[in-house]
Amino acid sequence: MTKTTEKWYASWFDTPYYHILYKDRDYTEAQAFMDNLTNYLNLPENGKILDLACGKGRHSIYLNKLGYNVTGVDLSEQSITHAKQYENDSLKFDVHDMTKPYPETFDAVFNLFTSFGYFEDDICNLKTIESIKAELNDFGFGVIDFMNSEYIIDNLVAEDTKTVDDITFLQQRKVEDGYIIKDISFTADGEDYQFQERVKAFTLNDFEVLFEKAGVHLLDVFGDYKLRKYHQKTSERSIMIFK
Repeated sequence: MTKTTEKWYASWFDTPYYHILYKDRDYTEAQAFMDNLTNYLNLPENGKILDLACGKGRHSIYLNKLGYNVTGVDLSEQSITHAKQYENDSLKFDVHDMTKPYPETFDAVFNLFTSFGYFEDDICNLKTIESIKAELNDFGFGVIDFMNSEYIIDNLVAEDTKTVDDITFLQQRKVEDGYIIKDISFTADGEDYQFQERVKAFTLNDFEVLFEKAGVHLLDVFGDYKLRKYHQKTSERSIMIFK
């Protein structure tokens, strides 16, 4: 039996296999990025941060350890259930749809590690940025950390395999109809699984159009987690600061 899904982000993220496949992500690099970003933004002591699409909360937890008052939200109920074990007086987690404004305002709203561009309907992408704007206080900053689509497409690996915890994942990548698509297939516990990740291949120009429509202003763009200058062809990331 092959299990498939249409709304990939609503179910793939809720499977244990998603977390197995990506378990080797570099936590040290991620934490250094949070250090660099919060220092650059010069957020107030005990400032409020909304971690939008927080997953299981690893960045929220680290930001809280830095002294910030953090709310992590995600559409995945299972991820939020997992994250809630780490809650304290200045760290909370909530199931929330990022296309709708969260009913609080913050010193910063972080949307990290390409947690944007999942939607089939373009209006949902615009609504997400409009919601971020509504979630910022008068001095707040929005941050979207997105892949640099042009670099990714130029360096796309069409197919590879990755074995983690005795599961071999076949990963097949392509660009189709403006999306960067990764098909993931594997066998686990005697069953065959197929999932697909689809992310809109937004360029910096595309984001600038969305920002203009949403009424926010792009302040700066960085090309990597060390906050070095963005280069259209060679930077791996598009880290956009706006308000």
